[in-house]
Amino acid sequence: KFLGPNFTESYCWPPVARGCDVVAISYQGNDPFLYIPPVLTFLQSGSCYKALPNRNGPLALILCPGWKKAQLVFELLKTYERCSRQLHPMLIILGQNKEEARSVKIRGCEVIVTTPYSLLRLFEHHSLLFCRLCHLVLDEIEVLFSDATKQVFTILDCYKKAIITEEWEYSPHQIIAVGTCWNKHIAHLIKEFMNDPYIVITAMEEASIYGNVQQVVRPCTNSERTAVLLKILDFTHDNLQKVLVFTNSVNEAEMVHKALKSNSIFSLKIHKESKFNFKCILEQWTKKYSSGIHVVLVLTDDCMQSLGITDATCVIHFSFPSPRIFGERLHSMSDNFCKVIKDSSVDQEYTKARSVILLTENSACHALGILRYLQHAEAEIPPELHDFTAKMLEAEEDKKFSRPLCAYLKTFGICKNRTMCPDRHQINLQIDVPQNIPDKIIQTSGCVTILPLHIVNATNYFGRIVDKQKDQYTTLAEEINEYFKKPSNKISVKNVEKLAFYGLCEKTLFHRVQVIEISPKEEENLFFNVKIQYIDEGRTSQVQSYQLLHLPARFQCLPPQAVEFVVCRVKPVDNEMEWNPKVTHYIHHKIKGKLHEAKIVHTLGNTAWVDPMVGIELLSDLKMSVNEYNVRSEILSTGLGTDNPEHITQLQKL
Repeated sequence: KFLGPNFTESYCWPPVARGCDVVAISYQGNDPFLYIPPVLTFLQSGSCYKALPNRNGPLALILCPGWKKAQLVFELLKTYERCSRQLHPMLIILGQNKEEARSVKIRGCEVIVTTPYSLLRLFEHHSLLFCRLCHLVLDEIEVLFSDATKQVFTILDCYKKAIITEEWEYSPHQIIAVGTCWNKHIAHLIKEFMNDPYIVITAMEEASIYGNVQQVVRPCTNSERTAVLLKILDFTHDNLQKVLVFTNSVNEAEMVHKALKSNSIFSLKIHKESKFNFKCILEQWTKKYSSGIHVVLVLTDDCMQSLGITDATCVIHFSFPSPRIFGERLHSMSDNFCKVIKDSSVDQEYTKARSVILLTENSACHALGILRYLQHAEAEIPPELHDFTAKMLEAEEDKKFSRPLCAYLKTFGICKNRTMCPDRHQINLQIDVPQNIPDKIIQTSGCVTILPLHIVNATNYFGRIVDKQKDQYTTLAEEINEYFKKPSNKISVKNVEKLAFYGLCEKTLFHRVQVIEISPKEEENLFFNVKIQYIDEGRTSQVQSYQLLHLPARFQCLPPQAVEFVVCRVKPVDNEMEWNPKVTHYIHHKIKGKLHEAKIVHTLGNTAWVDPMVGIELLSDLKMSVNEYNVRSEILSTGLGTDNPEHITQLQKL
């Protein structure tokens, strides 16, 4: 069902399939399809690898920024490998457990998919890992360089040392780096480790960073824009200056053109209502001018494509651009982008291409996106833009005030991407007042017996707080199950209501559930799907409407018992923000449905943070219990978790 390569793939696939070094930066730069088909194609030609030493080791190594991306790439390789010779790909994700790294066998494997941290742990015990390596792929290069700079350069050094021996003279050696953003470390990668690479950049704002375009921000009020524009154009320069002034409407273009004319600045103008046609304007623009002259063209964004200008030396954003339009405007200077890679700290001299942004009080709409771009471009940013965007971020955060508290904030104490995260990152006292947690527990030392019933991940569970003296829920559950044993009491609900409580039979047990979502009814269907939550366990499920049973009011008196528990002071290794399924699977089997002693150290809403949480074994003969394991210690013992001392401190700061 593949229709053919997209725009960026059309440029990337030929050089990758020929074995060349390639850097590709594109809006689709996180798609593994940029490199998988051509790499698999190259790997078909077995004759290319005949000169390599006859040892165990991969021909291709794909480095991904985390286990989740590595898993995706591995699945794609397994799918498309069916069309090629057997490559026996391996997915290798290793924690800090050295025994696990030592026991990995890579015999017969020709492609390894891994992360920088995992690879270096593997390399400690497999020193010949690079002895046959021909293709090194860096997936999501900007993330690799921001999260694991040192590790990536260590790997590149190992690869470089491996291929300088004589036996490599007749074997391919290729580095492929793909991503969505240019990164300052890519320049060093190209200079030190690549051989005349193909550089494919289809995101124009990223091309301008590669091309070393100078970015200037001029803060001013909306009414001062024309005066600021005239000051910018009042320059004496030995070289020919070709300036584009971008406006967002016909009226604005006319106003700017008139102001330039009245100040004796020769300028052209074009918009969809102009008398002049595009051909006439292009003739004027491309005329041979002598040095020291400056040609100014005032235009609207919708004329860019028709004009196809690429030789401007300066772009002035009279109207504030959206990030995507910004890139298209910068493309007008692409002939003047620097074509020689400049290493970050050494050659900071800018090219003659210059971009000037007029920042006004009306620039709110896209200011945040432009700020992020300027930071990424390492441009000089005026304090006004920082202040402006700080107020915007505050306003954006206020819009999320009724949303749930961010899951990352709860689980790890931080959220790496607050601007993109849809959830709340501040305390809402109305929502965050403790629920389903007995007052006596909050007021005392907070030591409780808990029963985890639904495991979300390694540190996040739903379950109940069990009262050792007299557990009300145990009594209620017995009464509900006794009640529904009589067939006459199993009355199906005819009119299902959202947020109402019902009974539900699951195997031989009956549960209290709440309807949280009703799917749109199809007229011909008598029954329909509803999303329900088990209010005493915390898990959710989809069921048919006819399965819901009428629940007498006396069984609804006891409030929902499900509480969310978060184990403190532990997080995934290697800067990951998601728990590896291996750890979650291990903890799931260890704790589900078993009693634990825990100390509640913090509560917000329906969430209790526990430290420690200890598995207990009841010795009925001796009428006592013993501590069997500490959940946090069990997570750390897998090698895939590490200490997170700031967890609770970060929450308390809120």
